Amino acid sequence: MTVATIPQPPKRSVKTTVLQGIALFAFIALMAWAWQGAEMRPIELFSNLGNSMVFAKDFVNPNFTDWRFYLQEMVVTVQIALWGTLLAVVAAVPLGLMAAENISPWWIRHPTRRFLDCCRAINEMIFALLFVVAVGLGPFAGVLALFVHTSGILGKLFSEVVEAIDPRPVEGIRATGANHLEEIAYGVIPQVMPMWVSYALYRFESNVRAASVVGMVGAGGIGVVLWDNMRSFYYAETAAVLLIIILTVVVIDVASAQIRRLSI
Repeated sequence: MTVATIPQPPKRSVKTTVLQGIALFAFIALMAWAWQGAEMRPIELFSNLGNSMVFAKDFVNPNFTDWRFYLQEMVVTVQIALWGTLLAVVAAVPLGLMAAENISPWWIRHPTRRFLDCCRAINEMIFALLFVVAVGLGPFAGVLALFVHTSGILGKLFSEVVEAIDPRPVEGIRATGANHLEEIAYGVIPQVMPMWVSYALYRFESNVRAASVVGMVGAGGIGVVLWDNMRSFYYAETAAVLLIIILTVVVIDVASAQIRRLSI
């Protein structure tokens, strides 16, 4: 009778061990440097906890007197997120393909990636301020702000999905004499579509929250109401608005999870 032997893990070389040690030391040094710059003071979080509780008690009894108005503005916020995400998806599909290393030449790929970097680097709030100046106060400025920023994020994510595809279907289509666009249409898109849908739904959820924030600078939606209540110290009304935002995000999360299951 033969006795099964458990395979031994491969031994690490001295060079690998040294490099891992250097990497660990560099990581610890980096976090220590960041700790100082971020002025991390966790003890103060607990020493001032009493003051935080006094402030938080004003949010315990939310005031839903104007709930119809809050819901109306929440619907506007969802509409802003819908259009901002849809326009971003339309832009991110070609941008993601152009930024993918395995299907795009360098002279197209690198400028596209830098453009996406610029879109991602600037926060939605800054874009909202710029577009409020350009198109005036209202939801349209919020749509444009989410559109630009989300295009940068989805373009990056879409390109990474394209770079992770199985090349064999593309090679098989190429062997039939198909052109580059046909390779993308029949060899790339079917592979990446489920992940693209998943990323788009996730960004829609995120944009609902972001739309609530950009509204604070005049870009429409529930954010305007939230900011008015906060700066007027109407904490009960602020709590009601926050609960409506949370409930909306939960509903969207559950619905998008069902859509993801159908798309996979």
